Amino acid sequence: MAAPKGNQFWLARSTHGRKPIFQDADTLWKAATEYFQWCEDNPLIESKVASDSGTPVLMEVPKMRAMTIAGLCLFLDISHDAWLDYRSREDFIGVTKVIDDTIRTQKFAGASAGLLNANIIARDLGLKESTTNEHTGKDGGPIEHASFEFVPVGPDD
Repeated sequence: MAAPKGNQFWLARSTHGRKPIFQDADTLWKAATEYFQWCEDNPLIESKVASDSGTPVLMEVPKMRAMTIAGLCLFLDISHDAWLDYRSREDFIGVTKVIDDTIRTQKFAGASAGLLNANIIARDLGLKESTTNEHTGKDGGPIEHASFEFVPVGPDD
């Protein structure tokens, strides 16, 4: 049976949508540090074949897990839009900035040390190498060089 025409039952709700999971910045920071610790405690595992006296042996090698905002959101059970909302709230700006900086620094340091794929991390961080092999002058034309005449200056001048 459909609701009666003209009903306004939705007005009886005291709130719309679920309440924010994090009521204050300290609670968000505590949860974020739990994510950071989880990343440390749960490295990715790479399987490598090594030789032990000529016998192949399968070894498991722990690899650094890159922290990401997407991973943080999954860990916190919030959407990316919710994260963006926290970032825009005045009472959360400071803590979200520190969290963003922590994640960025961890990825940059890991890539710099060769623990993470530098190409992937550079793209993720928006870094790019800028080399220009072509130089142009005004409006894309050739570079103009002024010519100077060398005039020696001596003690008699």
